[in-house]
Amino acid sequence: MRKRIVRQSGTRSRRLGSCAGRGIRPARRLVSVTDAPEIPVRVRPEVAALPPYKQGKQAGAEAFKLSSNENPFDPLPGVLERVRAATALNRYPDASAARLRERLAERFGVTADAVHIGAGSVSILAQLVQATSGPGDEVIFAWRSFEAYPWLATLAGATAVLVPLTDDARHDLPAMAAAVTDRTRAIIVCSPNNPTGPVVTQPEFDAFIARVPADVLVILDEAYAEFVTAADAVDGLRTLGGTGHANVVVLRTFSKAYGLAGLRVGYAVGHPRILDAARSTAIPLSVTALAEEAALASLDVEDELIAHVGVISERRDRLAAALRDAGWRVPDAQGNFVWLPAGDETLALAEAFDAAGLIVRPFAGDGIRISVGEEESVEKVLRIAESVVRGLPEGHSGRGLA
Repeated sequence: MRKRIVRQSGTRSRRLGSCAGRGIRPARRLVSVTDAPEIPVRVRPEVAALPPYKQGKQAGAEAFKLSSNENPFDPLPGVLERVRAATALNRYPDASAARLRERLAERFGVTADAVHIGAGSVSILAQLVQATSGPGDEVIFAWRSFEAYPWLATLAGATAVLVPLTDDARHDLPAMAAAVTDRTRAIIVCSPNNPTGPVVTQPEFDAFIARVPADVLVILDEAYAEFVTAADAVDGLRTLGGTGHANVVVLRTFSKAYGLAGLRVGYAVGHPRILDAARSTAIPLSVTALAEEAALASLDVEDELIAHVGVISERRDRLAAALRDAGWRVPDAQGNFVWLPAGDETLALAEAFDAAGLIVRPFAGDGIRISVGEEESVEKVLRIAESVVRGLPEGHSGRGLA
């Protein structure tokens, strides 16, 4: 069966008239706005229709929070000491996070203006979409993928083009390349894909880039890159090195592997003029001095942090293998999470995990993402997962049972 690519228009508003050039200032913009009675002011209808971002459910004292892909390890003592020492809270931070930019530029062999720091990589993603896309433009990404992608396109006024994943929950890059039109302004590739787990391989990405017009921005979202163990996975920073792919921007973050989710700091590496466009749309001073200090301190103790990442990756592989043995059809897991394709049973199964003190992340109609958390949580996850998988209907896509 041929899968359907969905185009979701980010705007229904259209300017109906203009007095520009005639020296007359119109009384107000003549655009379509919502008249929803529950909203006390007139807002864009596509924004009114957007649900607020839904964070992973918080866990009580006795529960394991496995809903937000957080690092279960506490920050290292050296990082905490540096943050505590940063006491100039009455002063604004460096708007460009120059020390962190220079440190990352030295690491990746680029100039400092080829690095951009943001309050988490998603904020830079929003800046890039805003900088490239508007009404009448299109933003392409795989689906299901990171839940922020559709509403970032909508907020820019652009049309979101959702290209279905393959049957094994991977990006269908040939289909994404075929979806490019003269309206395409940006393409987002998520590797490993959140929430399903598989990576895009380097050969796949290279073939994909060869098909994409050079003036279309390709955003390679690698928020979970440090957890990847697949030898053939795409490496965005290697892709940038000497390849001439000036239209590729790589996103990474300190929230996951480095355990700084509470401080919100991420970065982009790419062509300086593309990053200048992102910087022009950024909210000034959004990266705090504490976040920059913590990121710098984390780079100083990176060997210890990467050892923690190795523990999480091994725990992930063990969890995924045990879930498959229990009867689940679990896709290749290369982030710090696993995916259960529960389909229509997703919400009911999530309640079973919740009742057992396991806070997971359900995506209604699709599946459940389970973050790799504390070692003590693994046995509980397996016990509940095994108890519910055999209740799935025969032939269900989530069942790996014969």
